[in-house]
Parts: sequence; C-alpha cells; structure tokens
Amino acid sequence: MNASITAASRSGTGKRAVFKGLAGFGKLILLAYAVVTLYPLYWLFTSAFKTNQDFFANPYGLPKQWMAENLVRAWDLGNMGRAMLNSAVVTVSAVILTVLLSVLAGYVLSRFSFPFKKVVVVLFTMGLLIPIHSTLVPLFIMMKNLGLLDTYGALILPYTAFELPIAVFLSMAYMSSIPKEIEEAAMIDGSGWWGIFGRMILPLCTPIVATISILAFLRFWNDFSFALVFINTQALKTLPLSLSLFSDGFGTDYSLTMGAMAIAVLPTIVIYLILQEKIMKGMVAGSTKG
Repeated sequence: MNASITAASRSGTGKRAVFKGLAGFGKLILLAYAVVTLYPLYWLFTSAFKTNQDFFANPYGLPKQWMAENLVRAWDLGNMGRAMLNSAVVTVSAVILTVLLSVLAGYVLSRFSFPFKKVVVVLFTMGLLIPIHSTLVPLFIMMKNLGLLDTYGALILPYTAFELPIAVFLSMAYMSSIPKEIEEAAMIDGSGWWGIFGRMILPLCTPIVATISILAFLRFWNDFSFALVFINTQALKTLPLSLSLFSDGFGTDYSLTMGAMAIAVLPTIVIYLILQEKIMKGMVAGSTKG
C-alpha cells in the first residue's frame, strides 16, 4: 500500500516537473518573440542619434556619439510640425467618423431584423475583398470631379470608407455579445432606441471603440499612397510625405531619415500603450458567444 502511494506521489511530482519545464520553455519562446518584435524599435531609435558614417560602420550598436541635433534638423527641414498637424487633423477626423458610423451600423445589424439585412452584411463583406490601391485611379477622377483634390476631405472620406467594413464587423460581433435583457429593461423604464444606444450600449462598447480607433489610427497615420496621389500642396502634406523629402534619386540622408521616423512613430506608440488593455478586450469580445 505504501509502495503504491509512493509511486503515485513520484508520478505526480514528475508530471508537475514536466509541466513546469513546458511552462518555462513557453516563457522563453515568448521572451524571444518579444525581443524580435522590439528590436526594430531599438534599431530605429539608436540609429536616429547616429551620423551617416556611424550608421554604416556600426549599424547594430549604440551610437559612438549621440547626435540629438538629428531630431532637430529633421523636424525643421521636413517641416514636420505642419506635417504632423495635417496628419493629426486627417487621422482624428477619419477615426471619429469611422467609429461613429461603425458603431451605429453594428448596433443596427446586431440588434434588429429587417428586409435585405443579409444583403447589407454581404456588401460589407465585399468591402473587405476590394484591393485598396486598385481604386486610386477612379478615386482620383472622382475627387477631381468633386473638387476635393488638395483638401483634407480627399483623405478623410476614402480612409473612412475603406476602414468601415472591418470596423462594422468588429462592432457587430461585440454588440451581439451584450444581453438583450438590458434593452428590454430600459424600454420598460420608458427609454427609446436612441436613449438605449447612447446611455447603455455605447458605454459598454468602450473596448471595441478603442480597438477600432487604434486599428484605424495605425492605418491612417502611416498611409503614404493616398496622400501622395491626392495631396500636392506643400501646406497640406502629411507626415509620411514629409519623410520622403530626405531621400531622392541620388541618395538618402539616413541620419535625418531615422530621426524623422523616430519622431513619426512616437504618437502611435504612446496611443497604443494607453489603449492596449481595452484593445485586447475588444479583440476577444464575442469570441465565446453561443
């Protein structure tokens, strides 16, 4: 009897040791993945403080001399203050419009039944299948006919249109996980549909709103092709266009380019760090429904 108990105890100890070993191995894999993911940021920010000679002679190490003036020169030569303002106006406006339209559409598609509902869902699905850059020529013609070229609207409207399909599906999936009993209780208390949406549903949708916002922000803030085609006026050029000024057909000033890129990515990093918890909640919301 004692022998069997001892054998079972040893077996349990061995299993625990195996599980701990697997857990430790899993942590090592995650640590390696984190290093691989973060290394490009390390390389970018260290390269931003190097001279061109140091950039080529010592591409992976720390700067031999920290050149903080690279950031100052990049800011001045690239007119990055104005470019960042233009990017902020376009991005914030498009994000607000995307969030507003997507949560309204998601609410209707997740809570109501109406004729041709499936057709509407299919149309949004088709929007996911359209190659964005294949629409540049017809969009250019359309913007020209509407007189929107060289305006903020030439970027805000296409950005919103191409981001809506994925934003609507995210909001629709999230709202489907919210119990309908909440709405029924509110209707008994005399609330209308707009009251229910604004006072009850929308506050519960903070995680998915954060998710949609950061995904849209990343796309809009870093877009180059639409801004290149639709914006020609120097005063309206966005941040990605200002980065292209440091490279021409004959060469690239890498010290200034890296400095400008380091400045450009900072807002994205800050916003992601602030919203990361809500983003994760929004991405997994609705995955366990039903």
